Amino acid sequence: MTNKTDILAIGVHPDDIELGCAGTIFKHIDLGFRIGAIDLTQGELGTRGSAALRLSEAETAAKLMGLKFRDNLGFEDGFVTADNKQYQMEIVKQIRKYQPDIVLCNAIDDRHPDHPRSASLVSTACFLAGLSKIKTELDGTAQSAWRPKQVLHYIQWKPVKPDFVIDITGYMDAKLAAVRAFGSQFYDPDSKEAKTPISSKQFIDSVSYRAEDLGRLIGVDHAEGFTSDKLIGLERLDHLL
Repeated sequence: MTNKTDILAIGVHPDDIELGCAGTIFKHIDLGFRIGAIDLTQGELGTRGSAALRLSEAETAAKLMGLKFRDNLGFEDGFVTADNKQYQMEIVKQIRKYQPDIVLCNAIDDRHPDHPRSASLVSTACFLAGLSKIKTELDGTAQSAWRPKQVLHYIQWKPVKPDFVIDITGYMDAKLAAVRAFGSQFYDPDSKEAKTPISSKQFIDSVSYRAEDLGRLIGVDHAEGFTSDKLIGLERLDHLL
């Protein structure tokens, strides 16, 4: 049985993937793509909830999205750095294990320092995974080099200008359901936990109006934006909206 995936979504915290690219994931699963996810940390430093609860919420969201797998690497929340060799090598092993053609990962610039550091960490690991002289083993078996064709970064708190957007019309309700699977983190008027920047009604509303605004710019109902580590090429002009 092969572990080969078409798209691997990576988030430094559980819920990053849902907020950043769940609509794109839902759409591409419907198109027949094999997609899995990796959370780098358990989000244990989050003000609300707990690591155990967030892991449970992540599993619920994974089932909603139809992911083939969702792993958690247990890196230290708040202290993910781009130049940590141990973390780089662990991601290299995962890239070689799942052999994704496309990797979706954290924003290149954002409010939470873990996000851009994770973006750089994952980009570096994707490059290193393609170097045959870097030797890795998984479960006692030597791994072959593998480099994804594209590393793409979703948009999070800051309004980073996207290099391109994906039409997710028809998938917005599903995206919001996946986001709301993380009930410990987002708006709940009955919650007794401390308020945070992402627990406000304004924040959860922003998930919808950002998708609406990006959609407006390309003439569709909803869209998600991405930046790319390298130039994007199109095979045919008629693939443009």
